Amino acid sequence: MDKTYEPQAIEQAWYRTWEASGYFQPSGTGPSYCIAIPPPNVTGSLHMGHGFNNTIMDALVRYHRMQGHNTLWQVGTDHAGIATQMVVERQLAAHNVTRHDLGREKFLEKVWEWKAESGGTITRQLRRLGSSVDWSRERFTMDEGLSKAVQEAFVRLYDDGLIYRGKRLVNWDPKLHTAISDLEVQNEEEKGFMWHFRYPLADGSGHLVVATTRPETLLGDTAVAVHPEDERYQHLIGKMIRLPITHREIPIVADDYVDPEFGTGCVKITPAHDFNDYEVGKRHNLPLINVLDRDARILREFTVLTFEGYAGTHGEQAPAAYAGLDRFEARKQVIAEFENLGLLEKIDPHTLKVPRGDRSGVVIEPWLTDQWYVDAKTLAKPAIEAVEEGRIRFVPQQYENLYFSWMRDIQDWCISRQLWWGHRIPAWYDHQGRVYVGRNEAEVRAKYSLDASIELRQDDDVLDTWFSSALWTFSTLGWPDTTPELKTFHPTDVLVTGFDIIFFWVARMIMMTMHLMKHPDGSPQVPFKTVYVHGLVRDAEGQKMSKSKGNVLDPLDIIDGITLEALVAKRTTGLMRPQDAEKIEKRTRKEFPGGIAAYGCDALRFTFASLASTGRDIKFDMGRVEGYRNFCNKLWNAARYVLMNTEGQDTGLTGECSYSLPDRWIRSRLGQTIAATIAAVEDYRFDLAARAIYEFTWNEYCDWYLELAKVALQTGDETQQRGTRQTLVRVLETLLRLAHPIMPFITEEIWQRVAPLAGQSGATIMRHAYPQAESWPLDAEAEQEMRWVMDVLMGIRRIRGEMKIADGKAIPVLLQNGSAQDWAYLAHNRDFIVRFGRLESLGRLEADEAAPEAAIALVGELKVLIPMRGLIDKEAELARLDKEIQRLGKDAPRIEAKLNDPAFVEKAPPQVVAKERTRLQEIQASLTELHAQVEKIRAL
Repeated sequence: MDKTYEPQAIEQAWYRTWEASGYFQPSGTGPSYCIAIPPPNVTGSLHMGHGFNNTIMDALVRYHRMQGHNTLWQVGTDHAGIATQMVVERQLAAHNVTRHDLGREKFLEKVWEWKAESGGTITRQLRRLGSSVDWSRERFTMDEGLSKAVQEAFVRLYDDGLIYRGKRLVNWDPKLHTAISDLEVQNEEEKGFMWHFRYPLADGSGHLVVATTRPETLLGDTAVAVHPEDERYQHLIGKMIRLPITHREIPIVADDYVDPEFGTGCVKITPAHDFNDYEVGKRHNLPLINVLDRDARILREFTVLTFEGYAGTHGEQAPAAYAGLDRFEARKQVIAEFENLGLLEKIDPHTLKVPRGDRSGVVIEPWLTDQWYVDAKTLAKPAIEAVEEGRIRFVPQQYENLYFSWMRDIQDWCISRQLWWGHRIPAWYDHQGRVYVGRNEAEVRAKYSLDASIELRQDDDVLDTWFSSALWTFSTLGWPDTTPELKTFHPTDVLVTGFDIIFFWVARMIMMTMHLMKHPDGSPQVPFKTVYVHGLVRDAEGQKMSKSKGNVLDPLDIIDGITLEALVAKRTTGLMRPQDAEKIEKRTRKEFPGGIAAYGCDALRFTFASLASTGRDIKFDMGRVEGYRNFCNKLWNAARYVLMNTEGQDTGLTGECSYSLPDRWIRSRLGQTIAATIAAVEDYRFDLAARAIYEFTWNEYCDWYLELAKVALQTGDETQQRGTRQTLVRVLETLLRLAHPIMPFITEEIWQRVAPLAGQSGATIMRHAYPQAESWPLDAEAEQEMRWVMDVLMGIRRIRGEMKIADGKAIPVLLQNGSAQDWAYLAHNRDFIVRFGRLESLGRLEADEAAPEAAIALVGELKVLIPMRGLIDKEAELARLDKEIQRLGKDAPRIEAKLNDPAFVEKAPPQVVAKERTRLQEIQASLTELHAQVEKIRAL
């Protein structure tokens, strides 16, 4: 093995070997285990959430593969409708071409060309993370098989009365000209205004004051609502308002939706342009007046509808001054006109949540339009029951409540998008607008007995990408065909996902799967048995990672390293305002003055695993990555030491072995560690699994056992040396298999050298059995005795540290007040204690013997005494301690004064105040310890 651990030298080479050898494919034997990867967008690149999510999935997959399961990690990517279409449209725009210039067919050819050339970035990055997915089964949500599945699902749901076309409010993007999902809307706080308008009563007896942040929607108002118990307005309920500008008469209605404490307690109701107003309008059967076109410009003729089947469509002429105006120009004009009419009460500054499209950046408009919907309420019932009955469990369980709250108040799902890239809706229309649904036009004509003379036009819309994703667990396995993979691997075992898409993806997968997938007895299948929900990866301060904040980290930069200048260039793009780019550059240079070092994949993966607790947020700290890179170094160096002491020698594969106390102890501790690790993985507590592996490797195997093993190797007889060499290699080989699911590369590299010495053979660690605790039975007697030895040695070390006695200085030690058990342990382990305590002598005092002036450590009732006379320069040490006490004594009053100053406590950032309080506590603790040391030395 090389002297230095260099992850870049081994990781990518091992991955290529694994993939080329087919090790990621199912073995074909054992019980099945399957995970379907949440399909990343084909346009995307890896972010920290992907890194965390894939680490957890890969750890589970490698663990179950080694447990003997027939394991499939199904991989694939999502076609990302809006994102992909935007990428290609931008490329065309660079050549002054639009998709409309090309036409639908030619444009889609360009998209497929882009996908072939540039769509593999995310899959290359998944490989760099060590994800052991079955690349031979890679799928794409627009491939032929999945297109067939999507078409089949739509037709079946339609025929079952669960898909319909209707006119409802949607999130409309006026730039992209499509409906978008809630997940594609970013609601961020922006500074704006609240305009207070007077709405005159129709009978001339006065007015009401309404407050709004969107004055332009006044053109579509159909009521003013007040709370039914608001005494200020109860006498007005049922009266009419004459709406300024449009001169439309609208009623005053009573509705619990209104908050009497907010604003004036009067709310303008615009059912066609606000989701809450839509529900109020439905309750009171108000007209819906759409005043905007697809570009969010004022229509020349408003569309007036009713809630009763949206019947009775008729028009209303827009005020002439507004027709064709952009919504924000119309806003200015409404405000100006109200001011001229003397109806502008006041304007207040107001911070509000503004919905913007995450792709386009424009303000999203609630817009009334014809779309396709899934009857989610009907599908939700069995999906709720599946979780209630335990057929699907959430980990942590608390997320069941979030799931239930969403599902029990679910709205129908808008599944159509006004795009060209995506699964085109399999519906056709005749010249009268009648709709026909089928898998293709020929089937439609046969299904509905349509004459060949009737012209049909296919729907131009495509399906929401979440529709095809909702079929992911079974469509990727070959549905609607009955394939061997579908029989073997469905339902899948676990879904690993963030809490933010429980509704958008998890719930929809459950609903769609349970309707479309059945067991042989006809009962519905679930898509997965467990949903492991993890938090979102944030920066070390708990802030959400975002490009605007300049705190985004790319996991590949942590794995392979990046220079400071490259990192600055990556974080500050030309689209930023100069002042924002300057702020981000300053932050980056302060946080990473030397860029980011190459830590390797294993160190990053171990960091992610160590952070995988049950908390909602995951605070990512680069310091932890550095710590786990050191852990990799520790394991590497331990392996080199073991190989130097065992290669070319008898490692107990044959012949008699005898085991020392340290041998027996480390074997027993390994069994306990295996049990703890397996229990943690089975419970989805990867943080506890990582901790068990880390503590055993670093604190027990490396820090204690490797040192203690030297005694047998150097002084033991042949059977003892053989037993210790056997223990060295077998414990290390087992430890490598134990850690492999989290740290695949370093464990494979070391295992190749260690395995033959431990009697193991095979091409790869990942196809070997995962360790079992029963192979390493508990040796309680050895653990108890070894704990006594370690406590004595740690007591000696503690005194050395407290008294500043050099580690290399041989010192005398006396033991007193021991039990018969203590003296028996001493007799067995004197050589260990003398050698590793670096002792000049180790004596025993009877309980009634007078002890010299000494520093004392206790091991139970046993006293460990180190006589101090002659070991230190008493006066010099007292002088040193006094100097340190004086220094800290000056700092403490200064910090106390600052914390006692109300101006500082109130005005300083909370983290600064907390830091000062912590520093004061540390100084006070240090002073207490220093004074105690002074007293000990003076007593000598």
